This record gives sequence, structure tokens and C-alpha cells, in this order.
Amino acid sequence: VLKLFKLLHRTRQEVFKNDARALEAARQKINEEFKNNQHETSKEKINELLKIASDVEVILRTSVIQAVHTDSDKILLIPRKDLLQDNTPYFDKPTKK
Repeated sequence: VLKLFKLLHRTRQEVFKNDARALEAARQKINEEFKNNQHETSKEKINELLKIASDVEVILRTSVIQAVHTDSDKILLIPRKDLLQDNTPYFDKPTKK
């Protein structure tokens, strides 16, 4: 449980880097969820909660991109290196083999 708690906080720090408001909101939410369930004794419920926390960590790490408003009508996306993937180009006409 502690290992997952620490992993969530490390992921939070990486995903929301340089965004104090998002960092604090994520910190509070993580701490609140773990505190609300700290007295859980059912093994099944604990395993379910750990699975949810693990899924949340994966979603944060693989799906969240920071965005910064640069003008009134423009947003600058700041992707992390682990989000960038090689893209396969799209072709209207398939090539013959």
C-alpha cells in the first residue's frame, strides 16, 4: 500500500510539474483517498482499492498532457517524453504487395 502511495505521488510530481495548483490538488486527493480507506480490513476491498489506485497511476502517466494558455485563443501542449510515440503515416490508397 505504501509503495503504491509513494508511486502515485512521484507520478503526480512528474505529470503536473511546474503547475503548483494541480500538484496541490492531486496531493490532497491522493492523501484524502488513502486516509478515507486506511481502516479498511476486508482483503477483497483492499485489493479492489489497490487495483483502482494502480489504474489511476497508469492513466495519469500515459494519458495526461499539460496545457498552458498562451493567448486568449491559443493553448500550448507540453507532452512528456514517455507520452511521445512514433506515428504511422496514414495513406488514402493502400500500397499493393
